[in-house]
Amino acid sequence: MAGSSPAEDVPRTAISARRLRIGLALILVMLMVLGGRLFYLQALDPAGWAQAAVGKRLTHIDVPAIRGSILDTNGKVLARSVERFDLVVDQTHADAYEEEGYARLVSLDSDKTEVISLDQGLRELADVLNQDVQTLSESLLGEDPYSVIATGVTPEVKNQAVAVGFPGIYAKSTVQRLYPKGQVAGSVVGFMNSEGPAAGLELMQNDRLSGEPGSKTFEIGGDGVRIPYATNEVVPAKDGQSIRLTIEEDLQWYAQQVIAAQVEEYNAQWGNIIVMEADNGKVRAMAESTTPDPNNPGQTPSEFRLPLSVTASYEPGSTTKLITMAAALEEGIIEPTSQFEIPSSYTVDGQTFSDAFDHGTVQMTAAGIFAKSMNTGTVMIGEQLSKQKRYDWLRKFGIGQPTGIGLNGATAGLLAEPEDWDVRQQYTVLFGQGLAQTSLHTAMVYQTIANDGVRLEPQLIEAYVDPDGTEHKVEPAKGTRVVSEDTAKTLRKMLETVTEKGSGKQGKLDEYRVGSKTGTAEASSPQGGYDGYTLSYAGMAPVESPEYVVVVTLQRPQGDLYYLLPGNSFKKVMLRVLQMNNVPPSTGKPETFPIEY
Repeated sequence: MAGSSPAEDVPRTAISARRLRIGLALILVMLMVLGGRLFYLQALDPAGWAQAAVGKRLTHIDVPAIRGSILDTNGKVLARSVERFDLVVDQTHADAYEEEGYARLVSLDSDKTEVISLDQGLRELADVLNQDVQTLSESLLGEDPYSVIATGVTPEVKNQAVAVGFPGIYAKSTVQRLYPKGQVAGSVVGFMNSEGPAAGLELMQNDRLSGEPGSKTFEIGGDGVRIPYATNEVVPAKDGQSIRLTIEEDLQWYAQQVIAAQVEEYNAQWGNIIVMEADNGKVRAMAESTTPDPNNPGQTPSEFRLPLSVTASYEPGSTTKLITMAAALEEGIIEPTSQFEIPSSYTVDGQTFSDAFDHGTVQMTAAGIFAKSMNTGTVMIGEQLSKQKRYDWLRKFGIGQPTGIGLNGATAGLLAEPEDWDVRQQYTVLFGQGLAQTSLHTAMVYQTIANDGVRLEPQLIEAYVDPDGTEHKVEPAKGTRVVSEDTAKTLRKMLETVTEKGSGKQGKLDEYRVGSKTGTAEASSPQGGYDGYTLSYAGMAPVESPEYVVVVTLQRPQGDLYYLLPGNSFKKVMLRVLQMNNVPPSTGKPETFPIEY
């Protein structure tokens, strides 16, 4: 028969099945090899290829912390930070769309996209950033993976720019520091520069203000668009604390105007006014005649960018006689009515001392010597103290020691050891020469007497404020008793005697009793010798129960010393602070000691 038999067909079927099984096996083996290879490359990835690919797509953006604000005692903003953005583009993404344009979302609430040309995107972005198209295109197009196209834009401008959808653009968060009150307390607040905090509380309180920065890490695809479901790591920033100061902004502004006007009137080199609360040491104003605007500190000469109230030391002159009188009273050497016969000049250890005014031999009380600011009588009283005690009493009142104010550049002044005093200096320190101190040191001396003999560290910070508004009040430092309450009360009466009968009449107020002392000293020249004078006026009111201490200092004023009156500024500022804090006027009459016998 011509056809094949069933016996012949069986082997052929078996062969076909065998071939099919072999083919399937080969396919399975190939699939296993490919799967293994994929697993090897993607899961095990010994060469780090996948990781390298992810690394190329990763973008890391630092998220700065919002710097804390600096506030006055009533919460008025002296310094604050606002969120701003730098717009950056990876130019390598833009090249791919130069011909065909690019797709962007029609709106944030829609998945629909539209394709726009590169030229249209450039025009829209130029309008948003207020740049010309040519300048913008130079920033956008090229091969630089990091090109800055705008800096310090507001959140609104940032959102509009991102909405244009230009490939490769992303926003980097930055912080801009603003000082809405300008020069008010500018030298105290301080300022920032390109490297960070540079002066004042901005520098000294940086750890509190700065906070801790955060970060964002995400993947960007080849089209410059963020990959939605890829790496997205966010480390939130921790914003800084705000600082509420003891400074009262309105009083600070007023004091700055007053001292600037008097410096201009007298053509002085500089001047300052300090207002301190008597019973807690809080500094309510630290006003300089010239102070920087922290928004643009470079406009102010460098010597005036820090507060001279704490950085400039000088011979204080007769305001220091208060310390000599305090020591003599506390040591039992004198009473306010102790009698002295004062010659026109007085010589001791070969050193002759005279007074600022001519007089023959006069009979004065200790209170009168103080009221008339007589160097001769002060030496006669002070020489009864040993050299060591003179030094110790100056130290007790804080002379030659750091004030603890917490501002950069603050000086402790200069007080030599008694064994280093020359034969004249051992006496001149009794009336404020041969030593150096700042205006803040003087304020601390008078605060001590106003506070019943307890010296307090000056306080400039009222509280630290967390970002959520929680306040952490700064308690005043524990005081140091310097003289007894009785001695302090006696000294206040002696100070009122100065105002009523002596050199302090210029600072007298109509509605409040004032205790005060004037000071005049030669100003030392950097070239050696002396080239002018330092004038000061220190006082407290109401003297029967002091609330505030005000110290005015004028450096190298021009003109006849007899007509230069720092007490005029004292009157204005002291009256202002008393009235704005609703301190009741004095009701009793002035209490004074006799000045002659």
